[in-house]
Amino acid sequence: MALLDLLDTVSHALANLAAARPALIWPLVLAVALACLVKSADVFTAAAERVGVRAGLSPFVVGILIVSVGTSLPELVAAIFAVLRGASEMVVANVAGSNIANLGLVLGLAAVMGGTVQIRRRLTHVDLPFLAGSTLLLALMAWSGQVVALEGVILLLGLALYLHFGLHPPAHVESTPSPSSAVPGPLWRALLGLLFGAGVLLVAADLTVVAVLEIADLFGIATETLAATVIALGTSLPELVVTVVAARKGQAEMAVGNVVGSSVFNAFAVTGVAALVGPLAVPPSLIGLALPLMVGITALTIVMLHENSMSRWEGSLLLLVYAYFLLAITGLVA
Repeated sequence: MALLDLLDTVSHALANLAAARPALIWPLVLAVALACLVKSADVFTAAAERVGVRAGLSPFVVGILIVSVGTSLPELVAAIFAVLRGASEMVVANVAGSNIANLGLVLGLAAVMGGTVQIRRRLTHVDLPFLAGSTLLLALMAWSGQVVALEGVILLLGLALYLHFGLHPPAHVESTPSPSSAVPGPLWRALLGLLFGAGVLLVAADLTVVAVLEIADLFGIATETLAATVIALGTSLPELVVTVVAARKGQAEMAVGNVVGSSVFNAFAVTGVAALVGPLAVPPSLIGLALPLMVGITALTIVMLHENSMSRWEGSLLLLVYAYFLLAITGLVA
């Protein structure tokens, strides 16, 4: 593939640069690549919003479809390149790690900093059931040690169903549109933003995968461990920042909805698309720790939110679960 050849040239140039001090250069490359990955996804999503508005799509549809996809764009593109680079074990690891970070760290902080967080009825009647379904479906598929193309199709059908209910919620659930806030502006500027965002996104995603592989080889760390911790945390940082700001303003409710929606998209879209690119390996270490914890923290979150609110002590419990996950997956505790 011409694109991979071009990206290989970039990674080889970096490898030559890092030859003298690889233990210093590759972690730095990973940090910069993650930052560019997240920022370019924001640029691409904002430009896509403007193009959608200019194309005549309703702000509500743009807000639901484009912005929702944008929250999982870094994980999605990185997952595709992980499969292309022969490191498919990173995909499910990253999805599980991202969802544990979303619910344990981001949602936990929202409750701790915002006090009792009230949530909308739509979350308990639409988003939480899909969160439970997508998590269980992914865990069952991954339990065999591999996620294949047919299972990817099933996950994408689940995504289509989730989007349908997002655009057309049941009659007994209040419709609370989250319209796009994009200012149309000149079309050429939006298209330029799309091209620039996509270009940086592709390069940053590939460099993220290459850097993880190099660091894993240098320090003897499993690639799935890095994917479930460093990459997952790095791609969750935007949600974390938004949640902290929202909690301080007493507006944590919206951040909670974004976190849950992002977790559903990770399970359905990221895993589903990546599985169509190639079969996804699921190492025993994930089956024994990350997948059960993902299911467990999802169940815990749903129980906590069943009365449309989450207290500060419940948020603290979620933070403790995430702390345990980090300690366990890095081997610091049994």
